[in-house]
Amino acid sequence: MGAISFPLILSLKVALCATFLAALFGIAVGYFIYARHFAGKEILDTLITVPLVLPPTVTGLYLMYVFGRNGLIGSFIYDLTGMSIMFSWQAAVLASFVVAVPITFKTTRTAFEAVDKNLIEISYVLGKSESKTFFTIIFPLAWKGIASGLVLAFARALGEFGATLMLAGNIEGKTNTVPLTIYSLATSGKEYEAHILALIFTVFSFVFLYTVKKLGHRHA
Repeated sequence: MGAISFPLILSLKVALCATFLAALFGIAVGYFIYARHFAGKEILDTLITVPLVLPPTVTGLYLMYVFGRNGLIGSFIYDLTGMSIMFSWQAAVLASFVVAVPITFKTTRTAFEAVDKNLIEISYVLGKSESKTFFTIIFPLAWKGIASGLVLAFARALGEFGATLMLAGNIEGKTNTVPLTIYSLATSGKEYEAHILALIFTVFSFVFLYTVKKLGHRHA
């Protein structure tokens, strides 16, 4: 039972943490790019979105170059604390965050751009500050689009495989998320166990998405 419960719990923890971080980053940067005009704006947009089209293993390789023990940031962290993010559950969160954040970012920017600009102008004319306008006009009108993006980001983080394998490894009882566990079981000849775990994961994913969809219709 533990062989199944651990990867399920770990996958949920990783996906929730990654989605939370993706929400913070996606909303902040999405609004910044939406509201500001500067040179290189679309280049920044493209850089954030690139992980959507890159193979996850390539994304994982870049993360290793940056956060590995000898990486650009990883070496600094190791020299400062003696710790490495590699082969930890936090590394799985980082990998899932990087592949999920383009979804939150793009849906958030699109949701902001769909807000009626006349309402925003009226708010400014009435003397409301930018922050007041954001929290009373822009965000309330854009939140449904943002929420949809977060659901998709959670689903993407939940199923992340390639980048997680590269950065966190597949260490039993430590970093073996459900996708990694299914892969290990299938390649080691334990097809029955792999099918059981895959079925549980599929049912959970279906119930989650269906519930979110019903709740969305109820509050529409």
